[in-house]
Amino acid sequence: MKTGLILEGGAMRGLFSAGVTDVFMENKIDFDGLIGVSAGAAFGCNYKSNQPGRTIRYNMTYSKDPRYCSFRSLIKTGDLYGADFCYRELPEKLDIFDNETFEKNPMEFHVVCTDVNAGKGVYKKFEVSDKNFYEWIRASASMPLASKIVRVDGYSLLDGGIADSIPLKYFESIGFSKNVVILTQPECYVKKKNPLMPVMKIALRKYPDAVQAMANRHLNYNATLEYLKERENSGDAVIIRPEVPLNIGKIEHDPEKMKRVYEYGRIVGEREIERVKEFLSK
Repeated sequence: MKTGLILEGGAMRGLFSAGVTDVFMENKIDFDGLIGVSAGAAFGCNYKSNQPGRTIRYNMTYSKDPRYCSFRSLIKTGDLYGADFCYRELPEKLDIFDNETFEKNPMEFHVVCTDVNAGKGVYKKFEVSDKNFYEWIRASASMPLASKIVRVDGYSLLDGGIADSIPLKYFESIGFSKNVVILTQPECYVKKKNPLMPVMKIALRKYPDAVQAMANRHLNYNATLEYLKERENSGDAVIIRPEVPLNIGKIEHDPEKMKRVYEYGRIVGEREIERVKEFLSK
């Protein structure tokens, strides 16, 4: 029976998940596999490399650096989050990603992206943290309108959350039958239709299937929440989420706001340790 950890995205809301997962790492909670979407992939890779603290550290350190995230970067490169800085210079030189530990850790690591030509999810497993690895993570976190389409391995990719925000069904389909799911919205949250759909239709007019996936995203997301409840009630999943809205923007330059969300995640993580240990031991 394989155990899985599933990390929803949500841009800077992902710092909540980083707080929870740092507590898990510090308490030696192991999973057979992890699957991350968008920020869940970008931050979740630090679980396999066993680097608690790295996510909040580099986000706070470079929060005001225009190379990391800025409208200047968007205008200059087409990416709000600077691709070269975030996915090359930062992990290779500034806050080094532990490639050796990542590759030695037997935990599976999966990334979710959206194929804009098909409007469907693409699921990629990684054992090696090479250049391709960073391109897939970048693709998973490439928000429409704020990022260029990422072309890698014959795919044209954007944010994994478009097609599959919470990939529990996928993980179950490949054998992960006991799963811990970390969400970045409170239980009362109901996703609404994207108010930017008219703009999306124009910007992605060459990709009608991707536009359709975006138009249906709120319906699929809310249906997935219902499925999560079923799996939790049956004892096959544990859901961890904030009790209140995190009140942090997708774009955030205030390191104190980042720290607040991260520390709240740690509080929730500490509270959930025993429940998760008991669930995984059954």
